[in-house]
Formats: sequence, C-alpha cells, structure tokens
Amino acid sequence: MSAKPRVFVSRVIPDAGLSVLEKHTSPAIWPHDRAPTRDELIRGCKDAEALVCLLTEKVDGEVLTAAPTVRIVANVAVGFDNLDVAAGTRAGVVMTNTPGVLDDTTADLAFALLLCTARRLAEGDRLMRTGTWGGWGIMQLLGHDVHHATLGIVGFGRIGRGVARRAVGFDMKVLYSDEFPAPPEVERELRATRVPFDELLAKSDFITLHTPLLPGTKHLINAQTLGKMKPTACLINTSRGPVIDEAALVVALRSGTIAAAGLDVYEHEPKLSPGLVELENVVLLPHIGSASYATRGKMAEMAANNVVAFFEGKAPPNALNPEVLTRA
Repeated sequence: MSAKPRVFVSRVIPDAGLSVLEKHTSPAIWPHDRAPTRDELIRGCKDAEALVCLLTEKVDGEVLTAAPTVRIVANVAVGFDNLDVAAGTRAGVVMTNTPGVLDDTTADLAFALLLCTARRLAEGDRLMRTGTWGGWGIMQLLGHDVHHATLGIVGFGRIGRGVARRAVGFDMKVLYSDEFPAPPEVERELRATRVPFDELLAKSDFITLHTPLLPGTKHLINAQTLGKMKPTACLINTSRGPVIDEAALVVALRSGTIAAAGLDVYEHEPKLSPGLVELENVVLLPHIGSASYATRGKMAEMAANNVVAFFEGKAPPNALNPEVLTRA
C-alpha cells in the first residue's frame, strides 16, 4: 500500500485491532460510547474507503449509496444480520465478519446462563443484596438439576457443538435440531442425537438457541412453539434476539407455560419488551456472549486484518461475498 487508506471505525475497539489499523491505515474512530445514529454513520463514512463496524450499525444500500468511496465493510461480529450483503454485492463492496474466534467464549456464556437460570442464581444474588435473607431454608429457591437432564440445541454449528461439549461433563442427554446433520463422529463424540424440531421442544429440559437470524428463524420461538415445551423447561438465547417473539415469551413465563429463561440478546435491543424486567424467572444479560478480553481482542484483530488484506490486494480471509473480488 502507498497512501494509507482511510477507515472509519464506528466505535472504539480493542487495541489488538486498533494497532493493526493504525499501522496500515489511517483510521478515524467514533469517540462516543454509544452507537452512531444513521446520519452520524453516513457522515463518518464520507470519504472513507473502509468501514469497521459493530452489530449495532445497519449497513444497507442507503448507507453504501451515501458512502460511495467505501470498498470494504468489516463487521466485528460473527453474525451479520446487520449487513445487507446483497446490497454490498450490487455496490461492489466486500463485506466480512469474524467467525470462529468467539465460539468457545460464547459457548461458555451460554452454559453459564443455563446454570444460572436453572439454579436461580440471579434471584439468590438479589436476595442477598437486599439484606433480607433470613437464613437457610429447605424450600428456598428450589431450582432444576442440570446433570442428567436433556439439553436441546437449536442450531448445531460451532457454538452449538461447543455447548454440547460442555454438556458432556454434566452427563446430559443432548438432542439437536439443524438443517444439516453433523458427521457421525461428531455425534458420537458429543453424544448428540439429531431430532425434528418439534421433538426437541417436547423432550428437552433445557433449550439453547444457536441459529443465525434469517427470515426463516425470526420468531422461531413463538406462542405455538413455547406451548410445545415442557412446563419445567428453561429457554436460553445467546444467538440473536428476534429469534424469540419476546412478547410471547413474557406471556409464557408469566403463565407457567415454561419455567424460566436466560437471555443475552433481545428482540429490540437495547430495549426490553414490556413486562420482561419485572419477571423473577428470567435472567437478563447485556449481550456479553463474546465479552472476554482475549476474544474481543481477536475479533477486532480479525476485522482489521480483513481490511488490511483487501488493501494489500489479497482476498480478505472472511469475505461474505467473495464474488465481488473476482470482478474485473
């Protein structure tokens, strides 16, 4: 590269990524600890040749038309439902993500959320902080055993399999639902059985969601599917919020249709659906599935390396629309 390409970074990212960008490009970094508005995003991209963004930024045809100098968009996330990849392809803009590096960290969080929800840990923490705990009681905060229970995994990709691997240590029975079967050796290693979605709903004590947000998975969990679950079941979501119809979930948790839920993502982030925050039988986390120092650093570095590779005339390692690179 000769003159350093101009890059707009839509939020401060870990130093592992910033240091790469500062060495190879000329980055302009959005300084505020909030997502830029749409107008602010477009202004930030003015004259930029690359955009490094987070899942909070919707990058679609309107943004790309308003920022015609942008040639690559690097999403610091594995999910890319915030990117209109088809619009990027039409505009000749390469779009990339950061797969792989966050799998184990997110699987850790999903299983931690499962344990917290099952054993009512957040309720116990709140009880202690109020100073009203009166001492041990045999009927106090009874929860659900995780060991030997049946775990249903919806979406058996890298993160779903990571959760299954953790479940082996708890001697859980693992069911999974996915469009594609896992290789037989993976099923044997993880003691996992592929079943139809409705069977998974009916048989699982815990259901954890690891599917991408697609038109066919929006509101995959709704009033009807919640009604097919056990009344003792716990639902965990660390994928994308709109996979669950949150209003229907509130009704199900209030009525006892299911026992509990643990959520790290929300349908209308950062807002919560009415009634959700008042419920005791739901654990609420602020979208921290990949939030470890090491993993967020790797994500930022991968996004930066995608940008650097592009401007060095190489194929970005994680291009979502590599066909753009082959155009004359």
